[in-house]
Amino acid sequence: MKKFYLFAVLFLMGFAVASHAQEAVPADQVIKMAKEEYQLGKLKFKEGTTFFMEFTNISKKPVIVENVLVGCGCTVAEKPSAPIMPGKVGKIKVGYDATAAAGSAFKKDVTIKIKGAQPKTVYFTGEII
Repeated sequence: MKKFYLFAVLFLMGFAVASHAQEAVPADQVIKMAKEEYQLGKLKFKEGTTFFMEFTNISKKPVIVENVLVGCGCTVAEKPSAPIMPGKVGKIKVGYDATAAAGSAFKKDVTIKIKGAQPKTVYFTGEII
């Protein structure tokens, strides 16, 4: 009888792990970014900019952006509040405060965490004048 319970527990644990692994599909199977890297050009020192990273839901289910993580304190991002329906475009508002030394180039990252998918990292670059 103990073997039966042990087998049942192991079977259920294996099923749980397998179903969790199936949920984490590559982000590129769920969304298609308008751009993989955004070129912001030349920005004036301490003026910064705001722009939108756009993506299309290429799946057959609504996409929920759980979180948007930024690579440094000079960047802020706002995720969409509502699910993005299949075929529709979602936008992530990104703000960058150009406080690095004038004359320096920058490359920053924004990581998009989508429910049921692996995170997607997108970059933006520019130069501070």
